[in-house]
Amino acid sequence: MDGQKRKDIAPGLEVDIVLKKDQRTGKLTNGVVKDILTKSPSHPHGIKVRLEDGQVGRVKNVHK
Repeated sequence: MDGQKRKDIAPGLEVDIVLKKDQRTGKLTNGVVKDILTKSPSHPHGIKVRLEDGQVGRVKNVHK
């Protein structure tokens, strides 16, 4: 899954996100979702989440 739909993401899921500082390079950061920050049902650049370690970014991949 590509992380553009809010319904596909839930706290506790392992995801890859792009941090704000890494948007130019596209470097991915792996972690576990703590909070979903995007309120809309979808977002073209990925749903914004906070990981359990406190990092915030947009979801690019959801691990099953």
